[in-house]
Amino acid sequence: MSDTALPQVVIVGAGPAGIRAAEALVAAGIRPLMIDEGSRAGGQIYRQPPDERQRSKKSLYGFEAGKAAALHARFAQLLPSIDYRPDTLVWNCTPGQLDLLHAQRHVEQPYTHLILCTGALDRVMPFPGWILPGVYTLGAAQVALKAQACVLNGRMVIAGSGPLLYLLAYQYVKAGANVVAVLDTARLHDKLRGFPSLLRQPVTLAKGLYFIAWLRSKGIRLLDSVQAIAASGDQQISRLRWQRHGKTTDIDCDALATGFGLRSETQLADLAGCEFAFDTLNQQWLPTSDADGRSSVEGIYLAGDGHGIAGADAAELSGRAAALALLQDLQPSRFGTGDALATQAQLRQARASNIRFRQGLETTFPTPVHWARHCPDETIICRCEEITAGQLRHSVAQDGTREINRLKALTRVGMGRCQGRVCGAAAAEILSHASQQEVAAVGRLRGQAPIKPIPVSVALAALAQGNPNHAKDGQE
Repeated sequence: MSDTALPQVVIVGAGPAGIRAAEALVAAGIRPLMIDEGSRAGGQIYRQPPDERQRSKKSLYGFEAGKAAALHARFAQLLPSIDYRPDTLVWNCTPGQLDLLHAQRHVEQPYTHLILCTGALDRVMPFPGWILPGVYTLGAAQVALKAQACVLNGRMVIAGSGPLLYLLAYQYVKAGANVVAVLDTARLHDKLRGFPSLLRQPVTLAKGLYFIAWLRSKGIRLLDSVQAIAASGDQQISRLRWQRHGKTTDIDCDALATGFGLRSETQLADLAGCEFAFDTLNQQWLPTSDADGRSSVEGIYLAGDGHGIAGADAAELSGRAAALALLQDLQPSRFGTGDALATQAQLRQARASNIRFRQGLETTFPTPVHWARHCPDETIICRCEEITAGQLRHSVAQDGTREINRLKALTRVGMGRCQGRVCGAAAAEILSHASQQEVAAVGRLRGQAPIKPIPVSVALAALAQGNPNHAKDGQE
């Protein structure tokens, strides 16, 4: 492949999927452009602290220190062979072009082929007091630990659903934090039902059981079947209440980290024109693709948790698979036969195993979506626009609202800085319940650029360049 024939391949995201995609492309003689919002490669799972706050891999990643070290080392080896742009936000995607924010400047970036490795964010479920200062998501708590080398101060409670509760508690206690309780919404019945599926990955299961046993040995209070949590306090959280087996309990706390699983970041795939379908495993609308990551749009490929939550190991597999699919499309005679096809078959099989394990996790730790459906009317759902659950239900009752974008137009839910990334899932659950529909039937919030807040000067610069798709709707 001659230099003049090389395509402009862009990878968005420098996490496990993005790094493995770059590795496969470099091995084939392609120099990809890798754009990442973070300052250092690794993604959320293997996030690296700034140079001035270096800590050991073991203290940052625990049992996954070896995987993190290997991925970071591989990325360092790839650096001379890729065009790496950290601290850069991709805020819009149109056919053949990305709009970037770098150093407070607007940059247009053309592409011929695009691999989206956009990752995921915390799924937020509303409850009374969830917007109080001192209440964080699990992801935010991990960012504080990994990137800032600090922990949440004071008496800390970790609550929600999923194995990340116990991982974060383990990491925080090891770092010296005062974790007083871990409150799990999953019931013992759920855990027993999902246990056989978790045996597919005995090493991963053993790590989770170790975390639980270790936390118990430190005297940390671990409770399952927790429901109806409510935070309270003057100016910031100072007390947490919950129900369990019909009994109400209160505890003093200074910080609360909550998590209810993850949601894929799909805005760029939406703006790129990819087709979407509702995925029951992820309880989310996701861009569709074939088994190797080819989206419905020619030249655009999907990988990692941005394509469906399956974990870091599956993200690495899907990143490599997407890159191989891209190479096959570029040069079928070279990459569409023999060893290349056998490699892709192996990648599909390994990723399928990871997805089956993920199905077991969803059975073991179901998302308590009823928290949104039945939350009090006065509970704020959209913190940007201060829209309450009661306002959403009123729109259904008085206006006959049955579709999520109509709900957005009438109430402004999802029109704030997060563009529905935080409140969208809860709003859909409330609309679904109030209108007596399945959540898939209410539709999905349409993506709008910019997908994250950008300076007005950058939006104006994009508009001045004459593309009508730039900065569509601007900052609502």
